Amino acid sequence: MDTLRAIALMVLGMALLALSDAFIKLSTLQAPSGQVMMAIGLGGCCVFLILARLKKLPLRRADALHPRVLLRNLFEMVGGLGMIVGLTYIPLSVMAAIMQTAPLAVTLGAALFLGETVGWRRWTAIGVGLVGMLMVIRPFGAEFTGWEIFAVVGVIGLAARDLVTRTLPAALPSIVVSAWGMVSIAPVGLVLLIVSGRAPVFTLPAVAPMLAAVAVTAAGYLAVTNAMRMAEVAAVSPFRYTRLIFTASLGMLIFGERPDGWTFAGAALILAAGLYTFVREHRLARARQRDVTRGL
Repeated sequence: MDTLRAIALMVLGMALLALSDAFIKLSTLQAPSGQVMMAIGLGGCCVFLILARLKKLPLRRADALHPRVLLRNLFEMVGGLGMIVGLTYIPLSVMAAIMQTAPLAVTLGAALFLGETVGWRRWTAIGVGLVGMLMVIRPFGAEFTGWEIFAVVGVIGLAARDLVTRTLPAALPSIVVSAWGMVSIAPVGLVLLIVSGRAPVFTLPAVAPMLAAVAVTAAGYLAVTNAMRMAEVAAVSPFRYTRLIFTASLGMLIFGERPDGWTFAGAALILAAGLYTFVREHRLARARQRDVTRGL
């Protein structure tokens, strides 16, 4: 029963995060993307600050200035910039498909920079996923605008952030790390706002989606966190990919998007490659655990 509840929570979390993407895109239709980025960063930081207070965790601590924490914040900035700009200028369904390559990018980065062993099967899956992303973007096609590059930059930044997160001091609470990561993207939003030359917009149609994005992002984060704690990772994590379905559906319902066959085919390849990589990594982890147990 706990597993079923955990799966339901994970699906709910993905639906909420998809709503967050939609609210962010709605915000950028009314206000500068830099302002939206600042709102998401500061609003998210406030949410994590409240959570930290409830758990009596101080945000001001020496290990928050650890070099790897600062490096993680840097990648958070890059990822946040890519995501916000990408959501501003490209269809939501295209953005969703590109962002689903992030787990493959993490596997690739772990092999290149953390020395993790990746066999030919997972290398093949990574290659298939990249082919799927190229099918979605079509860099030499008539539909290519150039803004898709920002979505790719967002994937690289978030994947690098996750890789650095693996190496952080174990004593540093996740809530503290998340709070500093969120607040770090606010200055990037300010720079983006200044560069754009646009004035901030504080009308209700602009501010309401920003506040909604912060709220549903926080709720989605809590749902995913609770889901991961209630059941085994192997049972819950594959349902992360339901975000692709939710986000693409919202793109069609709210923004009238109509993804073509290339987008659907590319998204299917990315989905298949990501699921296979996850299953393969889980099997290898179980095999290593069995070897350790036998050694004892």
